[in-house]
Amino acid sequence: MPPGRFGLPVIGRTLPLVQDTRGHQYRAPVATMRAYLDAMDQAAALAPPLPEAPPTVLAALGPQMTALAAARTAGAFPYNVTPEHTVGARAIVGPDKWLCVEQKVLRVTDPAQARQVARQTLAFYMPLTNYRNNWLRLGFSEEDLAGGGSDRFLDAMVAWGDMSAIQRRVQAHFDAGASHVCIQALRSDGHSLPDWDTLAALAP
Repeated sequence: MPPGRFGLPVIGRTLPLVQDTRGHQYRAPVATMRAYLDAMDQAAALAPPLPEAPPTVLAALGPQMTALAAARTAGAFPYNVTPEHTVGARAIVGPDKWLCVEQKVLRVTDPAQARQVARQTLAFYMPLTNYRNNWLRLGFSEEDLAGGGSDRFLDAMVAWGDMSAIQRRVQAHFDAGASHVCIQALRSDGHSLPDWDTLAALAP
């Protein structure tokens, strides 16, 4: 790997994954993450030294975790967010930190097909409290989150349409203050593998 291309993402898992899947005890997320970062700072490095330490980026949705990311790491990585969230996150992290936002895209122009794929993709996240709380903070209602998601909600989470529509959404994040937009290209058949053709088209 070329120098400077590795970054370390640190992600705090949600309650069902921590307790039900892994059998660990779920604790206050911000305090737990702060303690984890403290432990990382004190950990002994056993690998050969690098010319410079790889940047650490903290997965963050709410304002407190985003502020911790700004204070202790190279920046924040929010997932399942909108350009409106990007505006608020940039205000918290300040002008100099990385803000690496995730955006799902789908090169499908039929609304019914696009929303079916979006609903299938988002089904895993819909019951998770941290995402639901963040969506409610963004102005979505419980009605928007019911039944797999309203059209308004699905359209906000997944940028679908032709390439120009997708590019406008990606640009909206940059205009809102993102330093990186991490594109998750969904396939029209709903398969979990990425749509490599769409990624290649967006690469320039």
